[in-house]
Amino acid sequence: MDSVDSVDEVDFVSEVLAVDENVGSGPGAITTDGCAVDFYTLLPTFGEPEIVHAAVPAGASILELGCGTGRILRPLAALGHPVTGVDDSPDMLARSPDLPRICSPIQSLRLDRTFGAVVLASNMINAEPGTRREFLATVRHHLPADGIAVFQQSPPGWFETFTGDEPTRDGPGGIRLIVRSARWEPPRLRAEVEYQVAGTVWTHAWTCYRISDDELASDLAAADLRFGHWLSEDRAWFSARPGKSSVAG
Repeated sequence: MDSVDSVDEVDFVSEVLAVDENVGSGPGAITTDGCAVDFYTLLPTFGEPEIVHAAVPAGASILELGCGTGRILRPLAALGHPVTGVDDSPDMLARSPDLPRICSPIQSLRLDRTFGAVVLASNMINAEPGTRREFLATVRHHLPADGIAVFQQSPPGWFETFTGDEPTRDGPGGIRLIVRSARWEPPRLRAEVEYQVAGTVWTHAWTCYRISDDELASDLAAADLRFGHWLSEDRAWFSARPGKSSVAG
């Protein structure tokens, strides 16, 4: 695959770096948080459905917040789970007409039912702290007393590795990721990345926040949630249950 631009040749706009706004570019629809719909339609799964399936009861109903194109939710439906997806992008949801879906911001979602499991994947919990707490409140609202929440985060140790000396990374499906710029100002990481697939290029500038164990425990407790278990060795995945407790060491 031909490289379009080297990292050194790209001038990342300082004004964009100064704010938390997520922006994107490239062919096709771009969501309000900068995600390219056509690119996300091409993304394969990376073991996410299997992690969720193993963590929740067999046949449990699942609500995924920020479901995008249904990349994770569709395999979960095939595994026997009644699923519902929520996203604030009509363009993303249009790529999953086979799934029950609701167009809504996560923060304001208040359905009149609960689900056996609520999933917040794609590292969305690493949002700005105020937004994170709103996400957690929505998760809790849709869980019964015996429900389970499943989260995917960028683990604390990941942030230093992302700003390391590997600007170009080739992944499954012929996807090449180029880190155009990254600025690590703890706990905030601001980055712009470029995705290349078969000669098509998209860019995405985004911000995420490292979450310490203490902060995670505090935010979960504020939402009436308690830490459950780590679901992956790298601590990218974990579960939570209704009620207050602390994060396991």
